[in-house]
Amino acid sequence: MNLSFLQDLLTHVGQRARQQVGLSPGAGNEDTALARLTESCHNLTESSGEASRIMMAQRALEDYQQLDHEQRLAFFHVLAEHYAADEARIHAAYAAYRESPDNANLSTLFAASEPRRQSLLRRLNLCPGGTYEIVRMRADLLKIIKQHPELKPLDADFAHLFASWFNRGFLMLEAIDWNTPAAVLEKIIRYEAVHAIQDWSDLRGRLDPEDRRCYAFFHPAIGDEPLIFVEVALCKGVPNNIQHLLANSGQTTEREADTAVFYSISNCQKGLKGISFGNFLIKQVVQELQRELPNLSRFVTLSPVPGFSQWLERARDEEGLEVSDLLAHHLQHDDWMNDEEAQQKMAPELRALAAHYLVNVKHRSGQPMDPVARFHLGNGASLHRLNWPGDTSPNGRQQAHGLMVNYLYEPHRIEQNHEAFSRNDSVVCSSEVKKESKANKELAKVPRRETKKETDSLPSKAAEQPPAPKSAADANDSKQAPESLEE
Repeated sequence: MNLSFLQDLLTHVGQRARQQVGLSPGAGNEDTALARLTESCHNLTESSGEASRIMMAQRALEDYQQLDHEQRLAFFHVLAEHYAADEARIHAAYAAYRESPDNANLSTLFAASEPRRQSLLRRLNLCPGGTYEIVRMRADLLKIIKQHPELKPLDADFAHLFASWFNRGFLMLEAIDWNTPAAVLEKIIRYEAVHAIQDWSDLRGRLDPEDRRCYAFFHPAIGDEPLIFVEVALCKGVPNNIQHLLANSGQTTEREADTAVFYSISNCQKGLKGISFGNFLIKQVVQELQRELPNLSRFVTLSPVPGFSQWLERARDEEGLEVSDLLAHHLQHDDWMNDEEAQQKMAPELRALAAHYLVNVKHRSGQPMDPVARFHLGNGASLHRLNWPGDTSPNGRQQAHGLMVNYLYEPHRIEQNHEAFSRNDSVVCSSEVKKESKANKELAKVPRRETKKETDSLPSKAAEQPPAPKSAADANDSKQAPESLEE
């Protein structure tokens, strides 16, 4: 966990060396930072000395940090346009390969096809801390790429390099507990993307009790910055509500627990979007828990369904999907939370719609529409159970009308499920979920309007009470993002 010590030492040595050869530590006129940066990049690609490359790389990355938004956009265009592959060199190499298609000419063609910016990024990565700065650079690029699609080839080069730099073989799994250095714990609070951690006391409730675990992946090149982490609860039985799970921290002993629940997975580095760590993380944590606690017989998630509300609204507005008046009323006014009778009436229809969404509604890729479902099913899990109401927070109600899902990881079936999903996009699910997904078709056959007796029981708009003011916790909770996983 003290990987930053070596980084600090190397940085100090590098700064001393740069001072000895007359290079400033990076201070200067911000108006010339872009010019200095482009010159440094040119010199970096031309230089052949290892020591001078390290110093130039550090200076270039320092200059990059001084750029404003417009200057960074201009720099990305420089990389995209002036550091692309040489077209003439490609044609020449291809002509040679067609004339003599041997391995030597093939290697020359591969080298000619590689954009020069990949070599530049590798050289920028030479200096201490360079890897993390390049990850942050890509995060800046991702912020603007929708408005500037011409930069997509540049992003592809970042992703290509990161796929090898952050190969599973370089990742280190660390257990996070209350004795972990405070600098790392602060980052766990900041990066939590599913269920916001309110304060240090809340964090301690997730790390310190006997029935709580947390694991994170780190990379030696970026020190104490976590890449991704997962929070785990040890339970007796499979939980169905996140508020109950978080509130009952410390209520189960290790000996009593038979189920490990992955209830929050958070990616920490925006610049590593698309570089999948979650599949490795979950499988390795399962192995760690099996070794530590052989009495555990189930490994499940308690996951959000971030696309459900949006899909249901679109299906009703654009595809003519009809729902009952009772369901439409309670979904619109969000007044079902304290009404058990309304919940009992709503549950069969809402669960059938949710099962249909998860099992039958497809993304353009042919896989499930829901991104969290794509992640877990692609990792070899099965769709085990729908939980409603599973998340009554403002965010949970907004993104999925309070729905949550258990995905089941069975170690002996993970590879089989993964193959079924990757080959045929098959959604492996329990018989209960299958039945509910078929129930939606049955619901579609019956009239979607309640009787007069049922509709008379619904409050009119004039009789509705204004919503209660949000507590501070609710206000914070509404800012939560869905389960932070790559699509």
